[in-house]
Amino acid sequence: MDIALLVKAAIMGIVEGLTEFLPISSTGHLILAGALLGFDDEKAKVFDIAIQTGAIFAVILVYWQKIRDTVVALPTEKQAQRFTLNVIIAFVPAVILGLLFGKAIKAHLFTPVVVASTFIIGGFIILWAERRQQINPAVARIQEVEDMTPLDAVKVGLAQCLAMIPGTSRSGATIIGAMLMGLSRKAATDFSFYLAIPTLIGAGAYSLYKDRALMSMADVPLFSVGLVFSFLSAWLCVRWLLRYIATHSFVGFAYYRIVFGVVVLATAWSGAVTWAA
Repeated sequence: MDIALLVKAAIMGIVEGLTEFLPISSTGHLILAGALLGFDDEKAKVFDIAIQTGAIFAVILVYWQKIRDTVVALPTEKQAQRFTLNVIIAFVPAVILGLLFGKAIKAHLFTPVVVASTFIIGGFIILWAERRQQINPAVARIQEVEDMTPLDAVKVGLAQCLAMIPGTSRSGATIIGAMLMGLSRKAATDFSFYLAIPTLIGAGAYSLYKDRALMSMADVPLFSVGLVFSFLSAWLCVRWLLRYIATHSFVGFAYYRIVFGVVVLATAWSGAVTWAA
């Protein structure tokens, strides 16, 4: 295996892990990083989706006690049953719309300019959502994920579907969408993490199965490196983010999205950087 290719896999894994659970779009960063590294062929696109599984293992580790307690209580406790049902309900819209429109979206929207534009739009939406809760804290009627209703779960699940547009951010769509629908910042973040488990594992497994003809045993080191670095960087990022949101808003991420999107558009239009599709 080419050492340079393994280094690229490690870099992409770090990018995935650091951005998957922040509202700044991991897919967007992977597309842009892949364009700069020349790591953007069809196999690289499968790689980008597959290494999300490493990031998910980090979430499972961080939330292990809650997940374990829920599984143990599932046969007898209504709260555990309702929580599990809500995660399933929120997961279903992404499955349906992903199967219907995923191929068309992948063919036409996975370009750096689209990513940059959605970066900027998403940044302004985050600013609006944070301003809304600051002006009227009472809009955050749900403080814990256990207080969510099935209707709340449906709304968050539909919000997650916006993340099929690259650059939107799955975490951003679910967290900010949930905040706009009445969840506190903490509850929205927690539920986004729980919802990521079936969503990203399912996406990774489906992508590997669908594009299995592109894979061979020779790719095992490449994918393994990406998974390991994705896991390690995601574990650090999730632990940091949970501490961060206890005392901070998402406004800083909004400004980052706007500035980064403008830089990408400016360099693409000026020709200073060739942002290959």
